[in-house]
Amino acid sequence: MISRLSASRTRSGPVNDRLTRALRGATTHDTRLNPRHRLRYRLRFATLLVVATLLGGGAEVAWGQSRIKDLATLQGVRPNQLVGYGIVAGLDGSGDQTTQTPFTVQSIISMLGQLGVQLPANTSLQLRNVAAVMVTATLPAFARPGQTLDVTVSSMGNSRNLRGGTLLMTPLRGADGQIYSVAQGNILLGGVGASAGGSSVQVNQLNSGRIPNGATVERTPATPVGQGDFVNLELRDADFTTANRMAAAINTSFGEGTAQALDARHVRVTAPVDNHQRVGFLSRMENLAVARAEASPRVIINARTGSVVMNQLVTVLPCAVAHGSLSITISSDTVVSQPNALSAGQTVVGERASIDIRADRGQLVQIPSSTNLGEVVRALNAVGASPQDLLSILQAMRAAGALQAELEII
Repeated sequence: MISRLSASRTRSGPVNDRLTRALRGATTHDTRLNPRHRLRYRLRFATLLVVATLLGGGAEVAWGQSRIKDLATLQGVRPNQLVGYGIVAGLDGSGDQTTQTPFTVQSIISMLGQLGVQLPANTSLQLRNVAAVMVTATLPAFARPGQTLDVTVSSMGNSRNLRGGTLLMTPLRGADGQIYSVAQGNILLGGVGASAGGSSVQVNQLNSGRIPNGATVERTPATPVGQGDFVNLELRDADFTTANRMAAAINTSFGEGTAQALDARHVRVTAPVDNHQRVGFLSRMENLAVARAEASPRVIINARTGSVVMNQLVTVLPCAVAHGSLSITISSDTVVSQPNALSAGQTVVGERASIDIRADRGQLVQIPSSTNLGEVVRALNAVGASPQDLLSILQAMRAAGALQAELEII
């Protein structure tokens, strides 16, 4: 047992030095004690051994290994997008204004004709309880006829509230124009709104909702699991190191030559031809642990919201940053010019505008070299810039070569 524990300690790092010495002491004293104390030491020895096993197993998880299913997907196994055009009925006077959305009227006339209702020619429909909508859904891989899908219903015309509406039978088509599902049901909204006397209040969106299990799968596209003797794994993030480690892990588990890394994103794996054996093979393979390669230093900037997110590998070289703010204030005052008595003049109302430009003196701040994320954050906070100003500072630091990271603006 001690030899196994020592081997585990060499693999997991110096976690159990004191624990190993305690175990050795327990086995040394075990032969010199009476049966009562010997039993007590054996129980203590077993407890320490369980603790050592738990510590050794936790160290492997802390190293950041991931399963293959978390790093890659199987080529050809993917969802498909579905879309359809439909009519929502039963609205409480919040439907489309038919004079401004003629396609809603055309849809109603066409639907009634299919149901056997023939309207006279040149009939003007004034409808307030119906709305034209777009219906979208996602058809998952390996779906079978009879399964249900969640659908999203979005207003297409000028209807602002779909609460209480019912989606009428709507076929959902794929990119090839074929019908794969049919949707129908009551719409569920996550918002609320009310208006009266010219005032209104609204919480969240009211012109878009969902129908849980609102679509039924009628047909499914073919989903081949691999091509012939091979299956291809596609990495979610292209990386040569991760692809090489993934192929090595598969070859170690199933034999040399089973997997081959084709490039930074694709790994070709030789798999059994029989479907049952292939499913079992893929089940074992997708749970293999692979050490993920370290990501490149990256800073993500959202120019619309001013958000800045960076990973822990971002480093900063020594540099100096001077930041100042420029504010412009424009004010307008109304001026009345009143003429003197008996001057036959007129009162004139004018406007006087004043513009004030203020530039704060920027302080030159020296940013030292930083090797971890905490130091980078403290250095940037020392500049005292707002999130919006920080966008320009990071871009300038990247151009000067002081920011060792990739800038990505979204």
